[in-house]
Amino acid sequence: MAATVGADVLWYSLGRIHGTQVLGILCRFSLDPDSLIRHAKERFAAHRLRYLVLAKFLPGVNPLAAGLAGAVPIRPDYFLLYAAAGALLWAGAWITLGYLFAGAIGLLATRAARLGTPLVIVIAAGLIAYVVMKYVRRQRFLRHLRRARITPTELKRRLEAGDHLVIVDLRTVLDIETISYGIPGASWMSPETLDDPHPLIPKDSEVVFYCAEPREATSARMALLLDAHGYKRVHPLNGGLEGWRQAGFAVEPLRVEARLAAATG
Repeated sequence: MAATVGADVLWYSLGRIHGTQVLGILCRFSLDPDSLIRHAKERFAAHRLRYLVLAKFLPGVNPLAAGLAGAVPIRPDYFLLYAAAGALLWAGAWITLGYLFAGAIGLLATRAARLGTPLVIVIAAGLIAYVVMKYVRRQRFLRHLRRARITPTELKRRLEAGDHLVIVDLRTVLDIETISYGIPGASWMSPETLDDPHPLIPKDSEVVFYCAEPREATSARMALLLDAHGYKRVHPLNGGLEGWRQAGFAVEPLRVEARLAAATG
């Protein structure tokens, strides 16, 4: 419990200092980095402190939950209480299972030892195949992202030129709570509402997505989705909202709307 809570306090402190940017560090160690951070934000927004307990039982998610608790931020005393409760339940659950099923675990270990090298080879081959598959899919994803995305400077130039663009903010509810402004003219939507985009965005529209995930992951994923629905001019914004701000461009209070048809004029 002490080791677990100590690690939680470290990630909580980093979240307090660096905000949600600290999540990008953890993203590098994930086999599925493009969705890991967004899912963690959505679950944290839904469950808040209870997510600190739940995250103990979800592989690779606990550091994200602790970092988010620091970034929001959650009060340190509440954080320590729930982190300790989660550590107790997590350690207690595994120790209890080990005690109740000691005989079965010993039998499995004995049989695995008899198989020896062949079992190790099969497991290693399966892991290698999984990692290669994920790597190939990710490279395809990144190639599409590089081709389609637009820079903040180009977007600014086109807005000033009066080009007809539909700008969509795809950030999570947690992102909106912490940073409640967006790019001028943007409307907020959750990705789930775009499973069928035609009622919301006319098919001939030119669309710019932005989000708060590393490598514009959510924006790129939604650009691929709209491309599959026949939209030909869809661009993830390079750097997302943070890239727009770092370029020195103005922001405004975000308009949260259910539909975007009006934005196309």
